[in-house]
Amino acid sequence: MSQSWTPQSWRQMTRHQMPDYPDAARLEAVEQTLASYPPLVFAGEARKLEEELGRVAKGEGFLLQGGDCAEAFADFNADKIRDTLRVLLQMAVVLTYGGGMSVVKVGRLAGQFAKPRSAPMETVGDVELPSYRGDIVNGLAFTTDDRIPDPARQLQAYGQAAATMNLLRAFTQGGYAALTRVHEWTLGFLDKSPQADRYRDFADRISEALSFMRACGVTDLNTPEITRTNLYTSHEALLLGFEEALTRIDSTSGRWYDTSAHLLWVGDRTRQLDGAHVEYCRGIANPLGVKAGPTMPADDLLRLCDVLNPENKPGRLTVIARMGHELVDRHLPPLVRALKREGRNVVWSCDPMHGNTIKSSTGYKTRPFDRILAEVRSFFAVHRAEGTHAGGIHLEMTGQDVTECTGGAQAITDAVLQDRYHTYCDPRLNAQQSLELAFLMAEALKEERQSLSKAS
Repeated sequence: MSQSWTPQSWRQMTRHQMPDYPDAARLEAVEQTLASYPPLVFAGEARKLEEELGRVAKGEGFLLQGGDCAEAFADFNADKIRDTLRVLLQMAVVLTYGGGMSVVKVGRLAGQFAKPRSAPMETVGDVELPSYRGDIVNGLAFTTDDRIPDPARQLQAYGQAAATMNLLRAFTQGGYAALTRVHEWTLGFLDKSPQADRYRDFADRISEALSFMRACGVTDLNTPEITRTNLYTSHEALLLGFEEALTRIDSTSGRWYDTSAHLLWVGDRTRQLDGAHVEYCRGIANPLGVKAGPTMPADDLLRLCDVLNPENKPGRLTVIARMGHELVDRHLPPLVRALKREGRNVVWSCDPMHGNTIKSSTGYKTRPFDRILAEVRSFFAVHRAEGTHAGGIHLEMTGQDVTECTGGAQAITDAVLQDRYHTYCDPRLNAQQSLELAFLMAEALKEERQSLSKAS
């Protein structure tokens, strides 16, 4: 690992999961154009997120991170953004009440356009073409023209991200996120849920708390804090030329920030200590995440902590465990114990999606809800046993009524996956499944809180 860092130093390192552009001059011209564009987020916002995540790392909060597996140009509209935000807000209220702590809301929004792939090429029949790597790189259609990486797509991605950010700021600061309104949406969910009785008592207690606040004179009119909220953005730092172009020096601190998102993460396929992605991320001041799959050795995770968070600052680094429901009990405890033993300050978050992908009997890629739930439960159980804080959840989800993950209270089966299977890449939890999972996690957070109270 080189000692000196610049936004370009990653170019001297080994690259993984990055496309080969046929026209290098055109790529350079696009990156120069992007470098002249305004930032999508601001350094002060990223610092605020780091402060909030610092409290999560100390056991005083919970990280809720969710959104699309990959944003798509053709699927871009205000209703879709609103519906995903709506479910995130509902989940946050439930988790806040269950955990008795603040919930930090981070969307996989306004920049999650690139996706790593298991193979660089895809074969259909006798035809072999480059794999689809997300709309920022190439097209989904299996044609030669669509699959050629096109630098101009980065400009379209920037434009869509900017419009999404504008809409999110308006929604979260303009009254749409008011606490009472969000809870009314949740009550509407219960009216339709087959598991309504299970969650009704929980929701009723939230209603009582809101009634108590009103009786004390805390209303939307005199307490603007309950009418707005902070929502941060995140995506995987995968297309490094795009990230470099949006990397700017903050005039306040003199540090480099990636202004494409508040939080960037390094994937399980690109976390090589001597790789380009780790090299780039170590030099930016944004909060960072790193995915940790079942092949992650504890020593490697410790070295990544050294490189990505050398000051051991709470809130700087989130470890996102993505094991698969059958592997959590075996592979997560050694990582947790190693970081606890060495005193590393991290947020522990659970990604129960990527390790639980299967192919259904009808040929569709899916994720069974019971496996997702099993991984979440095992994640909480490991942290209870180790005396550490289960600090977050990382979900691929949508506010739309899709049928992509089987199971849940709706009892989606393989046979109905085709009804509303709209994902461009990986299967997502729908609105009802996401909120159902939030209620179940709230119960786990409540148990953790009660356990800590007894211990003290």
